[in-house]
Amino acid sequence: MKIAILGGGNIGRAIASGLVKSGKTDPGNIFITRRNKEHLSDLEKEGILTGSNNVDAVLQSEVILLAVRPKQLPDLLDEIKLSIDPEKHIIGSVVTAYTIDDIVNEIGADVPVIQVMPNTAIAIGESMTCLAVKKEFCDQLDVVKSIFDQLGSTLVISEQLISASTILGACGIAFFLRAIRAASQGGIQVGFHAEQAMLIAAQVAKGAASLLLVAGKHPEDEIDKVTTPRGCTIAGLNEMEHNGLSSALIKGIVKSYEEIEQLK
Repeated sequence: MKIAILGGGNIGRAIASGLVKSGKTDPGNIFITRRNKEHLSDLEKEGILTGSNNVDAVLQSEVILLAVRPKQLPDLLDEIKLSIDPEKHIIGSVVTAYTIDDIVNEIGADVPVIQVMPNTAIAIGESMTCLAVKKEFCDQLDVVKSIFDQLGSTLVISEQLISASTILGACGIAFFLRAIRAASQGGIQVGFHAEQAMLIAAQVAKGAASLLLVAGKHPEDEIDKVTTPRGCTIAGLNEMEHNGLSSALIKGIVKSYEEIEQLK
């Protein structure tokens, strides 16, 4: 199965790299495009097909992943719509704020469209990818899901939740990285060198996440295990909460969601 990634920006590049690193997709079956092809030279060295002609990429592929910025999507769809074959092609859209109906209407054909919302950890096979589809295209959903199953965890959701998944799943990478960065800065202040503090903070974050994902634990259950009466952990947690840790994170997620809703 040949895959065209239209848009060689951060997320498009991450998808291409992740597919190659998974070992389950031949790099010669991936065609990624960008207006300035020179920016894709490193991917070309991995055996990935690169170019600036979106129509060529579409004609050579079965699965088409739209990975451009929202403002670029109308022009891209206008460019490729005459090359889309509903009997051959499946479209996966990674573009924020455009619904399935928006894309189908722009193309002018009843082509299968799957909404896909990964994050940049897809480059190392650790993405959280949410997918949504109309009921009539569930078979095509399985095809696209099988691609992203190679690149981390996937979750099929209703189309109405795609914007929310963008915030929690895609923007969430930045939110959690900022939390890790803050923890490492605290570590520096209490005596660690920067590299040591970052290693500890990142590994602790990975371990905490694994307790939830692998062991199926609830956050509060694990928190209780390391909070003892009059101990240093509860003192630190309470100080963070007094300064709005949970509230700030919740407010940030809601604020981002409000912004994405204005794009529609």
